[in-house]
Amino acid sequence: MTEDDFIAAALRNPVNLAIMDVLRETALPDAWIVAGCLTQTVWNMRTGRPIDHGINDYDIFYFDPDTSWEAEDVVIRRIASRLDGIDAEVEVRNQARVHLWYPAKHGRPYPPLMRSTDGIDRFLTANTQVGLRPVAGKYELHAPKGLSDIEQMIVRPNYTANFSAANYAAKAERWKALWPEITVIAAEE
Repeated sequence: MTEDDFIAAALRNPVNLAIMDVLRETALPDAWIVAGCLTQTVWNMRTGRPIDHGINDYDIFYFDPDTSWEAEDVVIRRIASRLDGIDAEVEVRNQARVHLWYPAKHGRPYPPLMRSTDGIDRFLTANTQVGLRPVAGKYELHAPKGLSDIEQMIVRPNYTANFSAANYAAKAERWKALWPEITVIAAEE
């Protein structure tokens, strides 16, 4: 699967495409659509399922040095108002503030990030370490582990400081029920 093939497939999902338009219009700093909504759209195309099958939510990462909740809330509301007609849950998160709330929510450390792609690099699974953003009339892809796991429908752990084998197992189990074709690589404790 080439980058162009991946981008074309991911943008077949009208929600992903609408989010790209909003990212282009709003010019949020270092903004990306990320993770499962991209990977799972490709899986759905490969397996002939409805384009949005199994997609829980659509994640937008951006990076703003203002780490106040108030600033992030303004962005969340702004994006929500632009996507008002979209029937999907869209989650917007400032990656500059993740280290402030992650340990309390997940009980695991989360060092501060320097850019949005740092957050993508820390995803629980290698196949969701993917982000897409509009840049100068084209699209930029961030996929530090490449696209082969997505293409081959392989789910494997991404061992980072915030990795949790229990969370990985729960996610993989949910996905296996939705996409029985996937191959899940067991996590080491």
